[in-house]
Amino acid sequence: MTNLALLVRLEAKKGKETEVENFLRGGLSIVENEPATISWYALKLSPSTFGIFDTFPDEDGRQAHLTGEVAKALMAKAADLLAEPPSMEKVEVLAAKMPEPAVH
Repeated sequence: MTNLALLVRLEAKKGKETEVENFLRGGLSIVENEPATISWYALKLSPSTFGIFDTFPDEDGRQAHLTGEVAKALMAKAADLLAEPPSMEKVEVLAAKMPEPAVH
């Protein structure tokens, strides 16, 4: 089971909500190239609050993501797009329902 995850909360600056949403939508194509990012979700929690939840097989995978391209791009745009620095928590998944891998 994948039991390591990140939970990130993002608060958009007033007037930057659409830009934050578009940034997150664009992040999917980047994380698809991260083999150790098992799942990645971009979330809209309220009109101005967004989030990211992603899971990893191990600490090395989580660290690779934290130093990867999405994290670099987010930090480069944070001052322009966000009302405050991202809130990031390293969390453990206690239980999950995941689809079974397809057998070919």
